[in-house]
Amino acid sequence: MTNQDITSAVERLYDTYPFPPEPLLDSPPPGYNWRWNWLAAYNFCTGQKPQKQDIRILDAGCGTGVGTEYLVHLNPQAQVVGIDLSAGALAVAKERCQRSGASKVEFHHLSLYEAGQLPGEFDSINCVGVLHHLPDPKRGIESLAAKLAPGGLMHIFVYAELGRWEIQLMQKAIALLQGSQRGDYRDGVSVGRQIFASLPENNRLVKREKERWSMENHRDECFADMYVHPQEIDYNIDTLFELIDASGLDFVGFSNPKTWQLDRLLGNNPDLMKRTEGLSDRERYQLIELLDPENITHYEFFLARPPLPSSDWSSKEALLAAIPERNPCMDGWPSRCLFNYDYQIVNLSESEFDFLQACDGNSDKRRTIGDILASVKLEEEGVRSLLEQQLILLTPNIK
Repeated sequence: MTNQDITSAVERLYDTYPFPPEPLLDSPPPGYNWRWNWLAAYNFCTGQKPQKQDIRILDAGCGTGVGTEYLVHLNPQAQVVGIDLSAGALAVAKERCQRSGASKVEFHHLSLYEAGQLPGEFDSINCVGVLHHLPDPKRGIESLAAKLAPGGLMHIFVYAELGRWEIQLMQKAIALLQGSQRGDYRDGVSVGRQIFASLPENNRLVKREKERWSMENHRDECFADMYVHPQEIDYNIDTLFELIDASGLDFVGFSNPKTWQLDRLLGNNPDLMKRTEGLSDRERYQLIELLDPENITHYEFFLARPPLPSSDWSSKEALLAAIPERNPCMDGWPSRCLFNYDYQIVNLSESEFDFLQACDGNSDKRRTIGDILASVKLEEEGVRSLLEQQLILLTPNIK
């Protein structure tokens, strides 16, 4: 198929099965994804709170607006723009945001290639689950990169080939059985479900589906997006960084960093860990995906257009002079037992809890860490622990 044929086929899929299929709500969506919160994302990438919050955000390939809605509610001072190839998905996105009160948003029926038609630049670009469905992902990421403002961040999510091996096999099997009916997405879903129902229970494809994907794939929209999509390019570390290099932007890091810590796989063998010391970052990433393919089903990462600040809080003087605030992505606050920005349980000591309470609303008070420690019994290392866990955001105290 030509690129235009592929684009039209993708558009038909999402007009048939608008995606994601999350229900519409008459109130703001629950919880948060910290990657969509400008304060938390910027802090993750730079180690400090951003200087401004009245930013422009582009949700590139917004689909039915699930992420767009969060972007609006999690960033109340921002102006959000959503673009998508599917008119049917955009109609759902508009209704979703209207019903939940996400008013500071506008939508445009555009492909990623056409992002240049949007006026101005964006401080933040969100592109989740889209680039790998383009016939020319490099052209897509170049188009988005051209709209990113200096000092801006782009968050991207694309598929990884090793962790989706069984999915690739099922996609090919469905296509073979559909024959000339390929492109009839409802038929494809029917064929795929029949295959899964017919295969032995110990079949590898069946086991992987039940273990990893079946909870979401009971919805036809999700099943179609996974198994009958007309266009998918899956990546490995080498091809991923070819895509990143094509953007001309700086790679900041993976937004699920714990997945990319080699010691979780080889940490019990000092000799092997020593052998990894001479590896480059990309070689270490490659080793991780080779050793743990089941868990590397996708890549999620931040890119940036320089200049992007990088804070150094290693000195006691710099730390005590910084102005702290509580990370807005917490669930269960105020409590000593809560979920952090990544929805992991955190149990705070009494002094840590007191310190975080003092950080609430501190953007107006502008009390330094030194000021707070004068009345809260917490050691410097305790503050550094809160910082490492991203429970606090710091602003340099520039006088």
